[in-house]
Amino acid sequence: LQRITIAPDQFHPREPQGLILTPEQVHYLRQVLRLRTGDQFLALNAQGGLWRSVLEEGGNRATLVEPWADFPTLSIQATLLVALPKNGFDEVVRQTVELGVKAIVPVLSERTVLQPSEQKQKRWQRIAQEAAEQCERNDVPTIAPPLPFGSALALLSSTPHRYFCVTRRAASPFLMAIMTLPDQHQSQQSSQQSLETLDIAIVTGPEGGWTDAETQKALDQGWQPVSLGPLILRAVTAPIAAMSVVMAINFKF
Repeated sequence: LQRITIAPDQFHPREPQGLILTPEQVHYLRQVLRLRTGDQFLALNAQGGLWRSVLEEGGNRATLVEPWADFPTLSIQATLLVALPKNGFDEVVRQTVELGVKAIVPVLSERTVLQPSEQKQKRWQRIAQEAAEQCERNDVPTIAPPLPFGSALALLSSTPHRYFCVTRRAASPFLMAIMTLPDQHQSQQSSQQSLETLDIAIVTGPEGGWTDAETQKALDQGWQPVSLGPLILRAVTAPIAAMSVVMAINFKF
């Protein structure tokens, strides 16, 4: 069943199970997918709800039939803080959403050249929505407004596991740093500290790398320096590499 993402204001005000589809959704379902009245699709709420739904007569009406839960919740919920590259951030969003990212925070570092507009953020959120529908997630990751480096670090200061990706300096491999997380998770659950998921945060750097001042600021705030490997990755490759490791570790749960 094809998925479409619905906004909170699309629920019918007088019918709890009713949906009012947008013109774009009607076109996609009826003209692109060739669905007819009575055919089914999946309605995805960006906050994590998924329902089997049926197209009704009247053009833009649909009815929620029942909850639909066919996407496993990833035990490691990763938020990415990504220093904005000059080009290619669209694909960073698309591919990290497919790899299970929880949220993405675009970071304005000292070496960031791109100064994105509000329209850029809306575009990135739309790409995240499309990627979530394509890979059959039951949620849509949030793309935050771009933040200065210090503000971005502060935003995730309470996250229990925080990793700062570095190059050309001694640091533990990222894989080694997080591969014990499943054991920690199970240990905490066995001690009756019920945890459904583990939250982590990962920072990847800009073209040209972090300045010494930025690196020191992250270390002073308790971020753990990690390496993504012996090769120097492009700014658009590093976040995808990091999320690939996270997805692999999720299989240990």
